Amino acid sequence: MEEFYIFITLLGGLGIFLLGMELLSSGTKNLAGRKLRQLLDTFLKNKLGGVGFGVILTLLFQSSSAASVVLVGFVDASIITFAQTLPVLLGTGIGTTITTQLISFNLGNYALLFVGIGFFVKAFGQGKWSHAGQIILGFGTLFFGMKLMSDGMAPLREMQGFIDLMLHLERPLAGLLVGMIFTALIQSSAAFIGILITLCNGGLLTFEASLPLILGTNIGTT
Repeated sequence: MEEFYIFITLLGGLGIFLLGMELLSSGTKNLAGRKLRQLLDTFLKNKLGGVGFGVILTLLFQSSSAASVVLVGFVDASIITFAQTLPVLLGTGIGTTITTQLISFNLGNYALLFVGIGFFVKAFGQGKWSHAGQIILGFGTLFFGMKLMSDGMAPLREMQGFIDLMLHLERPLAGLLVGMIFTALIQSSAAFIGILITLCNGGLLTFEASLPLILGTNIGTT
């Protein structure tokens, strides 16, 4: 019975976490998406600007995978050249790092406050205020999902089967494969790294063991 409770808590927490990322992405795109072509013309004049655009694009979509797919569409439509995408792709990697850093802040205890504020700003605001409210709501939902996963993982520290599973991830090849497959499944390296942060904070995964997993997320994104 305890195992089932842990499973539904982790599944529900992951679902809420991913919903938060979706709300955050949608709100950010609605707030700044109309200026995307203007940003293209401004930033792609030089390589440094291309890197900056890659960062912004990843923050808009909350996924370097989605940002890369958008770039493929731009090239296919002859809006930008292949050479122009290279610094942008570097920027998407930096954008993922920024997104992950935001996720790593331990704001779980204040998550519901963000949810409440975000909901009311979205519900009663108009235009940009409504989109800004959705972004706040997305952040709150994301952190609440992380808190649920963290609380659900607490009993796993004493379960031998899960400890044995984590020991397998100490093997670099196994960690690489798990990171690659899981990222390909959920279509977001930032979301998977968020799960790794939760595992590390709970003492269920060592920093060293997480490195092959993070490398696997990059292969999964590709």
